[in-house]
Amino acid sequence: MFGNRRRLSADFRVEHQDDPSTALLCGFSAYGLAGLTAVDYLVDHLELEEYGYIRAEGLPSITPFEAGAPRHPIRLFSRSDLDITVLVGELFVPASLGEQFASDILTWTDNHQVKEIAIAAGIPIPHGPDGHQTYYVATEDYRERRLTDDTIPPMGSGFLDGTNAALIERGMDSSLGVGLFVTPVHAMAPDVDAAIRLVETIAAVYDLDVDATPLRAFADEVTQYYNELAQRIDERETDVPEDRMYM
Repeated sequence: MFGNRRRLSADFRVEHQDDPSTALLCGFSAYGLAGLTAVDYLVDHLELEEYGYIRAEGLPSITPFEAGAPRHPIRLFSRSDLDITVLVGELFVPASLGEQFASDILTWTDNHQVKEIAIAAGIPIPHGPDGHQTYYVATEDYRERRLTDDTIPPMGSGFLDGTNAALIERGMDSSLGVGLFVTPVHAMAPDVDAAIRLVETIAAVYDLDVDATPLRAFADEVTQYYNELAQRIDERETDVPEDRMYM
């Protein structure tokens, strides 16, 4: 019976070789996979190295592999001459566990002097041709630090849930700056156009020398993998509201 359904619980543990950068950039498994595709491309294009991973205990997991070699589904990448650590989250974390996931990430960032978190994400909203752009939802200190030229418009109104909501909420109540970059996403895996918009936005905000043009070919190379990942997300995305409203 529905009333006896056991509530999911999980424990997320961060394993990292060295201190992370002062800025953490995140892309999670979500509808359309635009944010995940964007950060995955940045890791590849910027030639970042894996410095750590996040272990999820108590949550149905996946173990990605390539050329016969397995890897952790939530990984952390960086480079000694670049003050950005990139989190690539291929494991889908249900909205009901978003607060716990964010809390464990934030415990780690608090212990390692991380000053800001940026999140790249796609959102399934109705939109016309003029809506194909990136918007932001950000704490005041993040806006003052990174969004001073008004080139990226704010998201008008709506609500956040899951991991994104928990990260933004912590930023509102602390000195940690948190910025969420969102763009409309379509029901495809991956939505390459949405991922390109996110890459271009992040490159501009963080002054990265990144050309998003090759992303289309990059996405084509891993289309089957992303399709399989999207199918797993559809199977497990049971606690996400059917209707999200953004304006």
